[in-house]
Amino acid sequence: MRKNDLKSGFYEWACFSAQQSAEKAVKAVFQKLGEEAWGHSVYDLLIHLNERIHVSETLLDHALELDKAYIPTRYPNAHTSPSPGGIRGARLRG
Repeated sequence: MRKNDLKSGFYEWACFSAQQSAEKAVKAVFQKLGEEAWGHSVYDLLIHLNERIHVSETLLDHALELDKAYIPTRYPNAHTSPSPGGIRGARLRG
C-alpha cells in the first residue's frame, strides 16, 4: 500500500503509514514477550526492546528516520514551512 501511495504522490500518508506499521510491529514483539509497550517513538520502543533482545544499529537508524515522519505527517500544521510531501514532490518533479 505504501508503495502505491508513493507512486500516487501521497507522500505524507506513505510516511505516516510506514511509521504506524513499524510502531505496531514493535509493540507486537513486546506482546509476544508478555510485556506492554507505551509510546509512539519507534526508536524509543526499540531501545527498550534492546534490553530483552538484540536490536541492530541499522534498525535503530531506520527507526529514527520513521520517527521524524510521525509528528509532521500526523499533524500537517506542525511545520511552519511547506509540508514534507510538498517539498519532496517538488524535488521529484523538478
